[in-house]
Amino acid sequence: MKIGVLALQGDFLKHSEKLKALGVDAIYVKKPDELTKCQGLIIPGGESTTLVKLLKNISLYHEISEFNKKHVIFGTCAGAILVSSNVTHHGVDSFHLIDIDVTRNAYGRQIDSFVDSVTVQFGEKQHDIEAVFIRAPKITRVGEGVKVIGRHKSDVVMVESDAVIAATFHPELTDSLLIHQYFIDKIRKS
Repeated sequence: MKIGVLALQGDFLKHSEKLKALGVDAIYVKKPDELTKCQGLIIPGGESTTLVKLLKNISLYHEISEFNKKHVIFGTCAGAILVSSNVTHHGVDSFHLIDIDVTRNAYGRQIDSFVDSVTVQFGEKQHDIEAVFIRAPKITRVGEGVKVIGRHKSDVVMVESDAVIAATFHPELTDSLLIHQYFIDKIRKS
């Protein structure tokens, strides 16, 4: 299995390290032809408006939406913003891949970033894991066909649909492999 990691911004190296630790080949995606070699895609954090501009400039913006018709995408932080259907607080031209509304920088500025425990529910199993929130967005609405699979206190921080997972935090910045394994398992099931 080969999973792409969008390699334009964010800590794509850490995501690829997680995949490799789980026995999966990671492909750094910077061009449309690299995307065609992948069975799934991670869109990491970064600055969402800049990511959209870069994706459009290198002809990957529309390719990612097409890719998602057959493959699973996992968006973290800015990636969660990009896969959402509606973005508030300085809107972004998102992909509309999962029916959620997201507010950018919902917890404040860089200085307001934090690490805390979140609860994720994968099937019948519930796990408390460490999560890193950096200028994190907040999921403010969950639409039909979207399942909440992660919470930080009362906030929804992780959701999924048939072909998309979105997390408002950075699972690549902790020691846990649990979330990346869940993503890999979702690709295998699809």
